[in-house]
Amino acid sequence: MSDSNSGQIDNVMQEDRLFPPAASFSEKAVIKSMDDYQQLYDRVKADPEAYWEAEAKSELHWFEPFDSVLQKDGIDVRWFDGGKTNICYNCIDRNIDAGHGDQDAIIWEGEPGDTRTLTYNQLHHEVCKFANVLKGLGVGQGDVVSIYMPMTPEIAIAMLACVRIGAIHSVIFAGFSAEAIADRNNDASAKVQLTADGLWRRGKIIPLKQTVDAALEKSPTVEHCIVLKRVENDCDMTNGRDHWWHDLTSEASDDCPATPLDSEATSFILYTSGSTGKPKGIRHTTAGYNLWAKKTFQWVFDWRPDDIYWCTADCGWITGHSYIVYGPLAAGATMLMYEGAPNFPAEDRFWDLVEKYKVSILYTAPTAIRAFVKWGDQHIDKHDLSSLRLLGTVGEGINPDTWIWYHEKIGGGRCPIVDTWWQTETGGIMMSPLPGAIPTKPGSCTKPLPGVVPKIVDESLEPVGVNQGGMLCIAEPWPGMLRGIWGDEERFKEQYWSTVPGCYLTGDNARLDDDGYYWIMGRIDDVINVSGHRLSTIEVESAMVSHPNVAECAAVGRPHDIKGQAIAVFITLKDVEASDAIRDELKLHVRKEIGALAVPDDIRFCEAVPKTRSGKIMRRLLRDIAAGREAAGDTSTLEDFSVLAKLRGDED
Repeated sequence: MSDSNSGQIDNVMQEDRLFPPAASFSEKAVIKSMDDYQQLYDRVKADPEAYWEAEAKSELHWFEPFDSVLQKDGIDVRWFDGGKTNICYNCIDRNIDAGHGDQDAIIWEGEPGDTRTLTYNQLHHEVCKFANVLKGLGVGQGDVVSIYMPMTPEIAIAMLACVRIGAIHSVIFAGFSAEAIADRNNDASAKVQLTADGLWRRGKIIPLKQTVDAALEKSPTVEHCIVLKRVENDCDMTNGRDHWWHDLTSEASDDCPATPLDSEATSFILYTSGSTGKPKGIRHTTAGYNLWAKKTFQWVFDWRPDDIYWCTADCGWITGHSYIVYGPLAAGATMLMYEGAPNFPAEDRFWDLVEKYKVSILYTAPTAIRAFVKWGDQHIDKHDLSSLRLLGTVGEGINPDTWIWYHEKIGGGRCPIVDTWWQTETGGIMMSPLPGAIPTKPGSCTKPLPGVVPKIVDESLEPVGVNQGGMLCIAEPWPGMLRGIWGDEERFKEQYWSTVPGCYLTGDNARLDDDGYYWIMGRIDDVINVSGHRLSTIEVESAMVSHPNVAECAAVGRPHDIKGQAIAVFITLKDVEASDAIRDELKLHVRKEIGALAVPDDIRFCEAVPKTRSGKIMRRLLRDIAAGREAAGDTSTLEDFSVLAKLRGDED
């Protein structure tokens, strides 16, 4: 075990299973072998500017060429400076110019079963009309448009219309409170609000406009609100401020040339929760982000022209930005978009969609996969999933047992799994298996993508040894990187750049194993220090979830007079009743899996653990509950406040 003063994290989980790509998959893959991957990685690392110059020229359209590939002055980084391009042009016009205008871009299904399909030509028509609507309301380059909408094609249309004219979009997940919307609108000085009358969720109407009306009472910078008619429910419309989407677009021209924008022009702001204080508006720019989203989509998903690709995320999150809208469309892909819940009208809705649309690439969250496990295999068995050729996970680490279930039950043992690690801040995927090249290990994000240079250090900023955990940093710039926190450059410097000089601090712990594979070990503040041994929450959780009766687990530390910290776990069971007997059985299971050191002091059973709406477990709230404190910090992203109330004991 490591010295408690070193800042290293003990590795207590062993996972030796290795799944090489099938030869039949590798033969057709974009990157076909470990040698191919390593050669590309080494080439980019040796001369990143030469590589990215060639990629930018071949993969993006330029109205004006760039003067330099990369300029770096401390934490001020500029990619493709002096060039002018446009993300919307690269996502739509470029594909039409290449002769793909009649190809399907978006295949959409609403929760009630209604469907629409938009070709690239039709998407261009709708985006140009809405871009002219925005211009008609006075929206210009640099103005912020706040988007609070359901997962219909119009959310993608709105995002693309904004970047077409140089407006900055701020997409807010359509489930946040009025207070959360107002906070984000005010921080960004939003000029226009986009919303809908409502959305469908598990057969019920969620009245979005009603929430927005309350938010706009506290959003003085918003001049106009455009409302999409989705569910046909009654909603109040304020004269002069509120406009129906269909009324405005019916009169708008579909001629709207894309505005040439500086490479470093801000394309969007996306708010992410802070552990304390207000949410952070992560700022992304134009050319570098566009190129990174496209290249990582092509590499990681081994995209081919005949694929039907489905990312199950929401456009309110970075996954929806990069891998529903900007990455796939820049690559010329056909993607499925779904509005509703995975368990409506029944727990097989996802598998019905995979079968119906012959989805070949499925990208979803470990939280969803664990729910599928809990709901039972019978929902999968009734569907033909043979169209699938590649599976992906995103949002948080996936424990090995869930990975194996996903591989065998959903992938039929034939589909590689790309376990992707990245963040809102990184703009796109940073570490992932390349499915035709890199053998996978359940629970590992395997290798960094070309252009990503990771570094793991301890609290003394010294590199850690093999199989020792430490703070994960990125040592070199990459094109998709964040450029700031909107309106708060000091916070940007302090949070990401002040801890490890010259490196971006990810906020995650990681370790490197004997094969050079990376394992994410949870957030830096999720480490539990038990009797001088620093344990990763993910390893404790993985051991617990490997028990057949456990559907989900969240592990946190709480203060302990003798050990420093004790381990507290919150567990959702599958089909058994909570009891002292099952509690004792679970403690024995952890002892057997990873040793006495990791046996939890507290096991609390719950119907669900608190998560963000993007599916990440909110461990900082659980730490407060375990320690008997009131929850602190930003809770605006919490999925279900009743979960928190029940864990606190506020409800019966």
